[in-house]
Amino acid sequence: MLDYDKEAERYDASRGGEPRAAAAAEAVLGLLPDGTRRLLDVACGTGIVTRRLAAARDGLCVTGVDLAPGMARQAAARLPGAVVLADSRRLPIRDGRFDAASSVWLLHLAPTAEDVRTIVGECARVLRPGGVYITTVDKAAAHNVGSDIDAVLASRPRRPARDEAALVESYALDHGLVPAGRARFTGRGQGRSPRRTIADLRRGWFVALPPGGALADGFAARLAELPDQDRPRPDPVFSLRAFRKPE
Repeated sequence: MLDYDKEAERYDASRGGEPRAAAAAEAVLGLLPDGTRRLLDVACGTGIVTRRLAAARDGLCVTGVDLAPGMARQAAARLPGAVVLADSRRLPIRDGRFDAASSVWLLHLAPTAEDVRTIVGECARVLRPGGVYITTVDKAAAHNVGSDIDAVLASRPRRPARDEAALVESYALDHGLVPAGRARFTGRGQGRSPRRTIADLRRGWFVALPPGGALADGFAARLAELPDQDRPRPDPVFSLRAFRKPE
């Protein structure tokens, strides 16, 4: 697992930067109900998406939350006074405070299924009746674009997908939320090249392949044999789901 505190300084540049952030923000905004005034962006990271959400609509007040101090500092520089350092499993926010909550690229990182359930429950708790929770789902699947890189990595060990859409929907229903829409957006600039994939492998991006181990080194060697080492393969296409808290 990556150390997101240490990754903060280089995270945006290594993950598609502003083009990817613009695509994500546009998709989230498309699922926000008209009249949304208070949005909580859970696991806001560096704030690169959060800032775009805040600037998109007049009268929309956005608060960001992140657990990693390095990420929160980056976000606070973009949104002074609007970022809270906190765990998404224990949000320091009163019930019903927000019209909407979002969590982009968060649920797949949760250590256990119960953590995902708890995060969804916390997002439901802070919503007012009629509020909407928007989250990415099936993130790992989005990165499988049918490339030669995917063929090499197909046999790697995997952990269960914590953000599988059906599971997330079941947790939302358990917390009184009902499906309210879906969207997709392209992770612009995030298409993998073999060389970049090797670098990610050696930094611990693939959680089931600890860096420095024989298995990881074997996959790195096979990736190094692929042609066009610096040519990005197709960008991933991410999925969003929206859930509404009944009035």
